[in-house]
Amino acid sequence: MLWALRDIVKKYRPKSLTETKGFKEERIVQAKIPMISFVRLGNCSLSKSEILNKLLRAIDGSKLRLQIEQMTSIAHELGVDVDENCPESQNARQNANAITAEIEDILKFKETQLPMQGQIWKAVTSLEKEECRLRKENLRSKQNSYGISESMNSFLSAISGSERCYFLKWLRTNLDNLSREKLSWLREQYKEKSKAFNNSEIKEIDKQLSNSSLGTEHFFREMGQIYEASVTLPESDLSRQQLQHLPRLCAQLLIDGFPLELVDGDASNVPLRWVSDVLAQLNKLVSPNNKILVVTVLGVQSTGKSTLLNTMFGVQFAVSSGRCTRVKVSEDMKTNLNCDFLVIVDTEGLKSPELAQLDDCHEHDNELATLVVGLSDITIINIAMENSTEMKDILQIVVHAFLRMKEIGKKPKCQFVHQNVSDVSAHEKNLRDRKLLLQQLNEMTQAAAKMERKEENKSFTDVMDYDPDTGNWYIPGLWNGSPPMAPVNAGYSESVYELKKNVIQLLKNCESSANDILEFRGWITSLWSAVKHENFIFSFRNSLVADAYTRLCTEYNKWEWEFKKAMYTWSTNAETKISNVGVVGGNIVIDEVFTSLKTEAQTELCKWETTLLHNLTEYFKQTEGHVHLVERYREEFFNSAKILRREIESSVISQLTATAEIKKGMETVDRVKEDHTKHLEERVCALVEECRKKKCSMMDQELDLEFNKMWETTVTNLKTSVCLQKTKTYLH
Repeated sequence: MLWALRDIVKKYRPKSLTETKGFKEERIVQAKIPMISFVRLGNCSLSKSEILNKLLRAIDGSKLRLQIEQMTSIAHELGVDVDENCPESQNARQNANAITAEIEDILKFKETQLPMQGQIWKAVTSLEKEECRLRKENLRSKQNSYGISESMNSFLSAISGSERCYFLKWLRTNLDNLSREKLSWLREQYKEKSKAFNNSEIKEIDKQLSNSSLGTEHFFREMGQIYEASVTLPESDLSRQQLQHLPRLCAQLLIDGFPLELVDGDASNVPLRWVSDVLAQLNKLVSPNNKILVVTVLGVQSTGKSTLLNTMFGVQFAVSSGRCTRVKVSEDMKTNLNCDFLVIVDTEGLKSPELAQLDDCHEHDNELATLVVGLSDITIINIAMENSTEMKDILQIVVHAFLRMKEIGKKPKCQFVHQNVSDVSAHEKNLRDRKLLLQQLNEMTQAAAKMERKEENKSFTDVMDYDPDTGNWYIPGLWNGSPPMAPVNAGYSESVYELKKNVIQLLKNCESSANDILEFRGWITSLWSAVKHENFIFSFRNSLVADAYTRLCTEYNKWEWEFKKAMYTWSTNAETKISNVGVVGGNIVIDEVFTSLKTEAQTELCKWETTLLHNLTEYFKQTEGHVHLVERYREEFFNSAKILRREIESSVISQLTATAEIKKGMETVDRVKEDHTKHLEERVCALVEECRKKKCSMMDQELDLEFNKMWETTVTNLKTSVCLQKTKTYLH
């Protein structure tokens, strides 16, 4: 029993933490708790309440506290077998302890022992969207330079042996204990710093809280990155050849019931080569061309998604242990569903507090939602009543994304599960709410279709297969009362069982034929490729925000064009004024006109900038067109208007300056031309007068000779004069 009890984690509040409203979270086998033995010797005449009071008094009076783990030695002395004392379990425990014993600081351990999934992998993720092949190759080379750490070598060696199931459970237990201790300490620090309002330290602790989770998924993630980096090496490279067995090893673990991470929750990326090769090996292991159907669950964080799947299908997805997206091969369903395997996909919680502070949190959630819905034959939308609005935002983006991505070729089925609704009449009472939900989703679909010019999609059901009468399920809470002592609600299991029967029936009636594993692999690749390059729509909270933003951009572009057009017209007229300035006064007149026009330009720029800012202010005051949804972009557009004014100002002043300089240059050329013409005329007249004084007739050849001689002398002198003027100009 000890082996089974190790998975039970309880949160409770001891009396010492009542005033501070703190709590403890630990595994039940490691908690120091009172031990009570019940021995029945005959009929009992005491009432239940009296027995309970006597027990509570006995507990308060006794200081003896034991850990269930500590009872193993006593059990051994009494001849009781302890299940986890078998050699396989103990060897696996030693291997797990060898890895976790060296962990003193989780952050440093991840940096030194699991380096490939850190900043380099996140950088690769961003470059994949930008298609920067050369920079990606450089980052992969950097990953290869790390080699395989000592901890990863121990991990790979342990999961390659026959004791891997024991090893992974021991490792998960040890890592959860370490993370729990670290997170508990950080929460206490956060509480203390919050009282002191020390924002810088709070921000640092907040960052550590996000990065201090460490589980087996991080080791598998590192394993995938080691493989992805290795395939960039030449095929003849020894390091690459030594790692070719990793996909088959992971596929075997998948068959054994361990989940495979599809999407890296930290980097928001799919390691496509790793996932593809694992699925290819899985296809070989389970015999080729096996048909599969896919069921996914999608919902906001902490709404009971993993618990729902665990209850429905008997799988063991981690509950409350961090963020990850996983897939698991379920039992053979060939007879009932006309397929060989059922693939169950669990997703990380959307709208998680850890991601809410990031600028791209909407993009992360929307990409994840679109991917899992696109992969599934049936999507279970898990909704808690307090966050149904956030879930509708996600669905709107999914619908919008499906309209935009041509690669999507199927129509997923949807089932809405409303958690924590115990009233048996909930289905009837919530008829109006269901109609309202569908109406809102229809409006969002129409808005998205209009933006994409696909007006033939007029309702939510045109994009997703959903029936408001049969597609909604109301499930009571898992617990009767408040944990940790609350019993499990039997109504929860019954409601989930009814949901499961409906899901199985929907899969039976599924019109589309099941894909095989290789087709599923290709579907992941094409769908993720489409999601990666659809950046615009994913950055918005929902389709209405995207539509409102597009409208704002359209209006702003119109005002920007009017501003530019008006200043272009004014600039053209100003340049004409400068070009038409007379010679009177020379450069002094041009400078006066130029200064006057610069002042006039500033006045004109201020007028149009004021008009643009006024238009923006009035636009944001509107009550129509969902303007309130883009309020967060107000400052961005006001800053754009100011930047636009500076850009136009710089352009206009540059054009005026260039025109004035050209005008000054042309006037200088005209003066030089006039002076040279006058000088040449004087020289010709002097030559004529000189010939006249000689009173001798000259032949045409002699006249030509004298003229050419005078011309060359005069032109040479003029050239020298021009050069001297240029030199003086440069010196000044």
